Amino acid sequence: MGAGIRILAVALLALAAAGGAAAQLRQGYYSASCPNVEAIVQAAVALKVQQTPVAVGATVRLFFHDCFVQGCDASVIIVSTANNTAEKDHVSNLSLAGDGFDTVIKAKAAVDTQCPSPNLVSCADILTMATRDVIGLAGGPAYPVELGRLDGLVSTASNVDGNLPPPSFNLDQLTAMFAANNLSQADMIALSGKARQLLKSCLLTAPAIANPRITLAASVLVRKYPMCSVFLSCNPHKAGRKGLDSAC
Repeated sequence: MGAGIRILAVALLALAAAGGAAAQLRQGYYSASCPNVEAIVQAAVALKVQQTPVAVGATVRLFFHDCFVQGCDASVIIVSTANNTAEKDHVSNLSLAGDGFDTVIKAKAAVDTQCPSPNLVSCADILTMATRDVIGLAGGPAYPVELGRLDGLVSTASNVDGNLPPPSFNLDQLTAMFAANNLSQADMIALSGKARQLLKSCLLTAPAIANPRITLAASVLVRKYPMCSVFLSCNPHKAGRKGLDSAC
């Protein structure tokens, strides 16, 4: 799984760069206003993952679903109101695990407390940093991220339509959708195809995922097989019974 998570990290870095094209991104964006922000986020994320290991996969999926709709602007985190159904309540996002959202909430709380003023760092940047950090905690490489994203102010469920790949998409359709997000076919394979390979490895090496009758605690399982948390945040029992394509 080491090679797989390295490939995934590269693809996530490409997604972060592509998804933030509208903003002026750079490394060290907060070096003057909150120089320790990356360490603050990393500490909060590490604590969250220690408490709830499945937050690794939940955070990665949240980032992917956010960036593919209007770019990496954290609009997937905005809650619905009486007059508006937000992105997070679109049918394609209902499977997003709450631990992904909680990772961002806890990291933002730490940042708002320890930086000079609250709301100094965008939720979009916090989600980007948190995704990088969970990859590292799962055994992946550390990689620098450019920051300076602006939070989206508009989030509507209708914006999700046609922007997330459904299970029915073929290779050409997937390639076109990823290209629309400035991602190559190699990135597509890393973000989607590699996930299926990792799931297969999890099902083969950690049978408790595929067999709901085996009562191995998820936290123990994920500590032994860190990347399996990606699939525990979906529906691993369903995947074990009905095959890889029904996992997420």
